[in-house]
Amino acid sequence: MMKRSLLSLTIGLTFLESVVPVALAAPPRSPDQTVECEILVAGGGLSGAATAYEALLSGRTVCLTEITDWVGGQISAQGTSALDERPTQRQQLFYSRGYLDLRQRIKSKYGELNPGDCWVSESCFLPKDAHNILFNQLKDAARRGKGTLKWFPSTVVKELDINQSGKLIQGAIAIQHRPVKGAPRLNTSPLSQTIEDSYRYENSPQFEKSIVRFVPQQRKKQTGGTAPDWYVVDATETGELIGLADVPYRLGIDPRSYLEPSSSSETGDRYCTQGFTYTFAMEATKEPQAHTPPSFYQQYAPYYSYELQRLADFGLVFTYRRIWSPKEGQQTKFGGVTYSAPAPGDISMQNWTWGNDYRPGTAEDNLIYSRDQLQASGQLQPGGWMGGLRTETLRKGEENALGYFHWLVAGTTDSQLGANVKQPQPNNRYLSGLDSPMGTAHGLSKYPYMREGRRIIGRPGWGHPQGFTLWEIDISRRDYNDEYYRNTLSPQTYRSLRAALAGFEAASAIAGTKPLDQIMRRSRSTIYPDSIGIGHYAIDFHPCMTMSPAETPGNKEREGERRGAGQAYPFQIPLRALIPQKIDNMLVAGKSIATSHIAAAAYRVHSFEWSAGAAAGTTAAFALENGIMPYQLVDELPRPEPQLEALKRRLQKNSNPITFPDTSIFNQNWEEWK
Repeated sequence: MMKRSLLSLTIGLTFLESVVPVALAAPPRSPDQTVECEILVAGGGLSGAATAYEALLSGRTVCLTEITDWVGGQISAQGTSALDERPTQRQQLFYSRGYLDLRQRIKSKYGELNPGDCWVSESCFLPKDAHNILFNQLKDAARRGKGTLKWFPSTVVKELDINQSGKLIQGAIAIQHRPVKGAPRLNTSPLSQTIEDSYRYENSPQFEKSIVRFVPQQRKKQTGGTAPDWYVVDATETGELIGLADVPYRLGIDPRSYLEPSSSSETGDRYCTQGFTYTFAMEATKEPQAHTPPSFYQQYAPYYSYELQRLADFGLVFTYRRIWSPKEGQQTKFGGVTYSAPAPGDISMQNWTWGNDYRPGTAEDNLIYSRDQLQASGQLQPGGWMGGLRTETLRKGEENALGYFHWLVAGTTDSQLGANVKQPQPNNRYLSGLDSPMGTAHGLSKYPYMREGRRIIGRPGWGHPQGFTLWEIDISRRDYNDEYYRNTLSPQTYRSLRAALAGFEAASAIAGTKPLDQIMRRSRSTIYPDSIGIGHYAIDFHPCMTMSPAETPGNKEREGERRGAGQAYPFQIPLRALIPQKIDNMLVAGKSIATSHIAAAAYRVHSFEWSAGAAAGTTAAFALENGIMPYQLVDELPRPEPQLEALKRRLQKNSNPITFPDTSIFNQNWEEWK
């Protein structure tokens, strides 16, 4: 294993950022089993499942690990089982084949796509069903493609064996846990009470551990014999392998520039990431229920709100992400939204910004440890990795979510709208138990819904000397021709911004031969020669809070964070965004691809995760077949890359779109894509 320099614990303890040094795990015993893979996928969310799906259809042996015992991430273990989609893309059903397969399987399960009759989406359903639906989809893919799926639930990657050159992952050590005989079943305790235990090698009073060593499957070498025998894909929710492998990445807010002109910080802020959410389910009842406030309720009560007057209606909030509705209630209208009123037996999943979102944003309470914090806590020492998250913040997120349910049913305050707005709604009950929609005894999702994690910085190359990144201006519909940008950006930066968006008139903008206000901006997203997937969603922010703790009375959202929010053009997923620096046999899928903070707010929803995973799985299979590493497919751009073109043809042949219809520098009709 490549050795990393050790960090003095004394330095860690005196480091300015607030971290708690971890109790390092005991040295590992010998692995209990060694498992061979052609593709190791860490993270069983939608992007990891999509990676496995395409690799299995290509006949590959796939090892899939997941910290929870459910595959599906957003739609299952994280409880956000309401598909985020844009109208035009949905109307045309312009999605990856696996995502369309998933939608069809949901419809077949319930006899309709929207058994919850929600109004946020065309498809809202029960998280507890999503695992079985998706796992059966993976098994069918293995059978059809003659691939092999090796599924490792309740498993975390603990160590990576990186060769002396630092360019190849040679193996990985993981820990799988199961309840000790006589101990409570899995999902009895919330994540904050189990996560640290799951990363320790030694058995504990609650878990018996199995140590798994993943290694490349022995294969016949391709011509030349220099390509790796396997690929490792980081599809975790926070970019765990990125942090563990210590490849270059970003976290939180990027510095303001002509590429990220709406950034809320001139210098950046790695502690301000988007809020995370423990979802839960509640059921409408015929009779009023008794509701006792949690002991910690008053601590979090000053935070909760309907947020906007046009949203200040309990029925609207309940039906927003209603996931089960056996009967259709009376049609009701509020704030321009028409919905069928909640009826007894209806089940709603809650995911609300000024509710169960938890939004820390300082060095004292940030959830995802920065690289400096990882060093200070000892997690970059050999054997020291503990997941890279602040456990105390997870715990407070759990309390905040439980408090939000009490506010919904019994609260009378509203932090943003004031008095006489919130009314009690006692005819509802909180759903918990291992057979509940979330599959947990405590009723919260098994893992929080993560909107943002570590984001790799791609490799330097033509047009990207500092490393490839997808920026705000690559996707945003904003015209930037207003006083804020003129006054906030320097004249040179503002001219660079307008030039970058000028399309056919870029030369005039750069040369200054035409006034900036007369230069028309392009009406599309950036087009990439290495696009291998697609996505479309608004730039949607759940900003961090200014003070610590996040629930501090009178706390405010980080000023300026929502400035970058708004509509986006249909966008692409370039292969370069999936390739990290340093390590050649690693790909990144899901929310940890090379995006900026603002772009990441659009590159995070269900269909994007699937498209990115499909691209990663297809690329890994293609690389194995052709004896070529992914970076070699793009290292000569903008010159022609014949093997890149072959990969793109395979994706298209397999009904995995890599561009939206009529994508061209000459197409100026993207306003039609809603």
